[in-house]
Amino acid sequence: MPTVVNCPTCATDVVWSEQSQYRPFCCKRCQLIDLGEWSFENNKISTTIQSDAELDPQAAQDLIEDMEAMLAKNDDFFK
Repeated sequence: MPTVVNCPTCATDVVWSEQSQYRPFCCKRCQLIDLGEWSFENNKISTTIQSDAELDPQAAQDLIEDMEAMLAKNDDFFK
């Protein structure tokens, strides 16, 4: 039995399958309405994003070193 979800915009039932190209939305219109809500900042992520300034200095340095190590592993990254 296929999974059925409610369209986040209009609450219409949407079958979750490859035939539903706009899933979880029922149609392109509902997808664009939702995008507009995000672009006007009517929808927001509820948790605060922690910036580097809010990290203690050692945690910030550790984060930078981890990112540098990750980039160093991929030699083609900057080519």
